[in-house]
Amino acid sequence: MEYNVEDVSPVKKKINVQAPADEVHAALSAATAMYGKDVEMKGFRKGKVPSSVVEGRFKKKIYTEATNDLINVHINQIMSEMQFNPLSRIDVDADLLERGKDFNYSISFEVAPVFELPPYKGIGIEEEEVQVNTDEVDLVINRIQNNMAELVIIEEERPPKDNEVVVIDFEAFEDGKSIEGVKADNFQMTLGEGAALPDFEELIKELKPGETGTREITLPDDFINSALAGKTVQMQVTLHSIKEKKLPEVDEELAQKAGGFDSVEKLKQVIENSYKSTRKELHKSSAQKKALDDLKTRVDFELPDSLVQGRIQQKITALQNQLEKKGKRLESIGKTREELAEEFRPHAEDMVKSQLFLLAVAKTEGLTVSEDEMDAYIQKQAQAGGQEPAQLKKFYQDNNLMFALQDTLLADKAMEFIYEHAEIKMVPPQTGDSTVQSAQA
Repeated sequence: MEYNVEDVSPVKKKINVQAPADEVHAALSAATAMYGKDVEMKGFRKGKVPSSVVEGRFKKKIYTEATNDLINVHINQIMSEMQFNPLSRIDVDADLLERGKDFNYSISFEVAPVFELPPYKGIGIEEEEVQVNTDEVDLVINRIQNNMAELVIIEEERPPKDNEVVVIDFEAFEDGKSIEGVKADNFQMTLGEGAALPDFEELIKELKPGETGTREITLPDDFINSALAGKTVQMQVTLHSIKEKKLPEVDEELAQKAGGFDSVEKLKQVIENSYKSTRKELHKSSAQKKALDDLKTRVDFELPDSLVQGRIQQKITALQNQLEKKGKRLESIGKTREELAEEFRPHAEDMVKSQLFLLAVAKTEGLTVSEDEMDAYIQKQAQAGGQEPAQLKKFYQDNNLMFALQDTLLADKAMEFIYEHAEIKMVPPQTGDSTVQSAQA
């Protein structure tokens, strides 16, 4: 086998491969032998069917497998010899093998750009100090109160109001027939939070416990069920009860239930420490990003389009998932996928440039990621998402995501390396820093 490397661009390689006829013959013979050992045909003992007969019977499968096997052998040899590390899938432009003929084909893939790194050790980084006030701690206490609130039925015979919890049955009808999938019994919801259609909530607010009401409601154009999007249906609602939240007192009992603390002061101290730790990480991350953004302005290189496209698709998928959780479709935002792709491109390009810069630092410094570190990351992600670590790892493996995960962890290590070797200067929080809002997030 012979090959020559063609530089299509600074980040794309094309390799033209020439395999002689005798190599083709060997590949076809090996594939035929593999099929032949298990073939059973009348007049022949198992495994003794002539190779010409086997090849004639399974020609398409044999030639396809032999072609793929030979190409894979070549790819492994070329990557090893040239020390290439493809960033994208390897595209193959090849026909099937032909017995007695040389086999010529090409492969192409993208690689990381080569560029000169600017000085990144000992750079100055400004990081905001963490400041906490009592308002921020009180916001967390208030959330704990709400989470532990007792729902008490309101005995007064009146319609419900915003911020009250209602228990309802509802069902939608079209032309007098019940609509499948738009029905629920003993459904509990809080009014005024924007989780339901305004007309639907208005219907509920017209009822007293035990009453049933109906109203025509037009479903939004971005309704999750596209068959019902934009349609006007007859909604029937029965209100069973109205409940209000009874907040517990901020006392030792609350502290004990919140985490086994023996006093409110101890609870507040733990909340403050946790807040400081979280904000410290946020400020550190922000400082790292500013430093990396500055370093990136000092280099210029072509970006592999496959990585950019991958980032764009990730953002579109994330947006789609967010909308679906709200019962909406991607089309509801009034933009095509192509328009979204162009909108997301600048951010995707910035993310790819950051990753490639950090991977270059990691390579220069000899940083590595062990299999144990990858497993630990997967386990942490699995726990956060309520999944089995083994299943999540299999998902990464089945979808060829292990190398991408490795690069992500490697880039994180490189950023930590830059930070650890930087001159950190702590500065007061910026004016207008909304720490209270951050605590609520």
